[in-house]
Amino acid sequence: MAISKTATLTFRIDPGLKEALRIAASLDHRSIANMIEVLIRNHCEQRGIAIPTSKKRSGERS
Repeated sequence: MAISKTATLTFRIDPGLKEALRIAASLDHRSIANMIEVLIRNHCEQRGIAIPTSKKRSGERS
């Protein structure tokens, strides 16, 4: 499976939520970015929201 290019997302968050996120990520041995991705994927799965797959750019190998 080819790794697709990632998108950058910048947002502001309450410092207390950031600390809770850091702790949760640490307990799961994840980075904060990966923890956010897991939380979003889980939320979408629970709500039946399909996550579109990334399309390969022209000239990219599989």
